[in-house]
Amino acid sequence: MAAATCPEPTPAERARSVLAAAGSLTVTTQGHRIELIGLHTVDAAARLLLHNPPDGHLAAELAVAPHGDLAALVEFTDVAAVAVRDRVRSRLTLGGWLSALGPKNLVFHPARAVLTEDDGTTVIGLDELTLASPDPLATHEAEMLGRLDAAHADTVAPLARLLPALEQLGATGVRPLRLDRHGLVLRLETADSHLDVRLPFTAPATHPGEAVRQIHALLARAGARPRRRRLPTTS
Repeated sequence: MAAATCPEPTPAERARSVLAAAGSLTVTTQGHRIELIGLHTVDAAARLLLHNPPDGHLAAELAVAPHGDLAALVEFTDVAAVAVRDRVRSRLTLGGWLSALGPKNLVFHPARAVLTEDDGTTVIGLDELTLASPDPLATHEAEMLGRLDAAHADTVAPLARLLPALEQLGATGVRPLRLDRHGLVLRLETADSHLDVRLPFTAPATHPGEAVRQIHALLARAGARPRRRRLPTTS
């Protein structure tokens, strides 16, 4: 995992990034479990709006709810853009209730938020979630990681020189796993496990163009390092 001295987004910021970038979610109520694809939006206050799906199950269940709202669990799965082992990077679970918002939309009122990642589970306060901002690269991350991986011979392989030699022992491949304003995370894969290592930027990136410049700076640093055995980029 990332070293403790490397800056990285807070759990609340990571949760907001999952909300911002997710294209789908799963809603579970007492009567249904429904996957919605491209049918939600998140406003600036982290309010989750659901567009009533064509089958109308949620609206129908809400219509007969005794108090005009419907208890629900909303789940988001954050999947790495690059095909790596254990591709799920995190899961965000929101508990709360749904209410109607006009004739075609529902609004979700969260009561609790839980972020589950490789290193454990974090309960996020609702005030933290509301006040946090998504990472400025969140909605661009998948495309940028895909480009890095596609050009692995010129990007990922040289960047591996910046990783400590001891962490590379037994590694069979290295892939780009995560990108945020603070840096790039590479995944070192071994025969039966993996290790995620963060390469920090010298300053936070506020937009994709700045992130590209920071990656070029990392590549320049890597180019100045003595060449070691080049790790394969795929297993």
